[in-house]
Amino acid sequence: MSTLEPLLREHPFLLGLEPGHLAELARHATEGDFEAGDLLLEEGGEAHSTFLIYSGAVALEIHIPGRGTIQFQTLGPGDCLGWSWLFPPYRWHFDARAMEPTRVVALDGKGLLGKCEENREFGYEVAKRFLAVVLQRLERIRMQLLDVYSHG
Repeated sequence: MSTLEPLLREHPFLLGLEPGHLAELARHATEGDFEAGDLLLEEGGEAHSTFLIYSGAVALEIHIPGRGTIQFQTLGPGDCLGWSWLFPPYRWHFDARAMEPTRVVALDGKGLLGKCEENREFGYEVAKRFLAVVLQRLERIRMQLLDVYSHG
């Protein structure tokens, strides 16, 4: 058993994942720490990882010409960040910056993509989990927009 399997098993993104699939993910996992202000990912950069957040806070930011950088969402423990490695052109679409010391487990996207292609059952489980995250993010953004336009 990989030393990261117990840690991975705790993360909400991976709850209920079959032990064999969890072991496969653990083979592509590394722990990481970021200090406040560190970039986890940068808009336009090569998308290479998924970050499972265990502690800390991460701001999602976009650059708007003439307005500067806008923070549009904050992620924290239990959240998952980064799925752009699944889709060409494999580039990040925004910045993600640690707002405070943040502990993550990074999953190697290239390795996972290869495993998803090789083992369709594994790929389907991974895809379902990312789709749930995408839906959750869209709902958060929808609520933000409703708030903005209801007070405007």
